[in-house]
Amino acid sequence: MIYRSKAPLRIGLAGGGTDVSPYSDLYGGAILNVTISLYARASIEPLSDGKIIFESADRKEQLSYDAVYPLPLDGKLDILKGVINRVQKDYGGLPSSGFRLTTYVDAPPGSGLGTSSTLVVAVLGAFAEWLKLPLGEYDMAHLAYSIEREDLQQAGGKQDQYAATFGGVNFMEFYGGDKVIVNPLRIKEVHLHELENNLVLFYTSTSRLSSTIISEQQKNVNDKKDDSIAAMHHLKDQAVMMKEALLRGSIDKIGEILNYGFEYKKQMAKGITNPQLDEIYEAARKAGASGGKISGAGGGGFMIFYCPKNTRFKVVDALNSFGGDVKRYTFTHHGIQTWSI
Repeated sequence: MIYRSKAPLRIGLAGGGTDVSPYSDLYGGAILNVTISLYARASIEPLSDGKIIFESADRKEQLSYDAVYPLPLDGKLDILKGVINRVQKDYGGLPSSGFRLTTYVDAPPGSGLGTSSTLVVAVLGAFAEWLKLPLGEYDMAHLAYSIEREDLQQAGGKQDQYAATFGGVNFMEFYGGDKVIVNPLRIKEVHLHELENNLVLFYTSTSRLSSTIISEQQKNVNDKKDDSIAAMHHLKDQAVMMKEALLRGSIDKIGEILNYGFEYKKQMAKGITNPQLDEIYEAARKAGASGGKISGAGGGGFMIFYCPKNTRFKVVDALNSFGGDVKRYTFTHHGIQTWSI
């Protein structure tokens, strides 16, 4: 048997950064995101030779270990080993006979689409399928968050794990004590079609270490830096503005709301933007985009631009001059999916 899963990556439309502790613990955070047809995928194939074999197909890495738990966290594919160690610790059932874990992510690391967290969810999903683990959406998302933030000590927020498990368009609320409320939004199909048509996803062909930016953001909150905290308050307001625009069908307001958020996001921490990204942003605006943002923590990776009416074609032409890649996608309505063959 082979046990498989796929979990969707996400575009963060509003509120980015307010899901990160300690801001969310102190003030409450709000995020609006939507999952897209780019995925993290995982497959588990039981073996009988006492080995655990990792194959990261997108990174072209392969590792082999004896099936002895816990696996060593030695800087090589630790995110995968962290999932295995936690599953064995919490649920047991992993065999000494071994298995092969194959993974693939449709976007590169550091791209700002939540790749690492979505991969954790995908791997958890494959193990849940194999071992019949009793994990609902909230359970799986919280477990994925705990593995990354507590077991592996990786800085980051909470939205990616919940987007990957729930899927669709969601308004998420974050509070102290790891309390998260996911509110799926019922948006008319015509408005989703228009948003999908007008939202251009552009890969800048650069990546960044999001933890560096997030760590500074956390420090700014702990140090009570008023400008940074005020910017996060505005981003939380942006999530509410985005929710209202989508539910009311005021789709062409979205560019303006994106631009509003981008201006405040740059005040959260250093390194969120740079001269190259600013040049790309201004070129897209000049070509007709009414607003946009850097996806994820910032510093590189993907950018998104809202292009009203038929301006997307001129915007795409302008973006192509920077040597990146305009990525085609569709919105997805499902979160993680698992199956076995």
